[in-house]
Amino acid sequence: MRTQTLSFTTDQSQQMLDITGEIRKTLKESGVTSGVLSVFVPHTTAGLTINENADPNVRKDILSALEAMAPSTAAYLHAEGNSHAHIKASLVGSSVRVFVETGQLMLGTWQGIFLCEFDGPRTRNVLVRITPS
Repeated sequence: MRTQTLSFTTDQSQQMLDITGEIRKTLKESGVTSGVLSVFVPHTTAGLTINENADPNVRKDILSALEAMAPSTAAYLHAEGNSHAHIKASLVGSSVRVFVETGQLMLGTWQGIFLCEFDGPRTRNVLVRITPS
């Protein structure tokens, strides 16, 4: 199966963008009914995670906790001014995998897939590959 590239535009410096709907659409268009779906973000200041998508306060809490761990305004050695974004992206990770059964993502009831922006606003590419079983 070939890799599909999806583009998303963020509108805040730091945000968690729910991309579950676009991932589901990509899965449906593939025709794959059983396998593994892998999602990867090829950026050093963005990440991917799976977490609750019912209560938007969860996203706010996650971003707040990451900001406490790697403050945007700390004195970093990296000259570009986005060291905090590199650290947050490393903490979150750059990929997620989800099983596919009967043409559906095997996410939990409240789970969604999020693109995590830490150096926006920007347009980000997300790579999706579905491996049939």
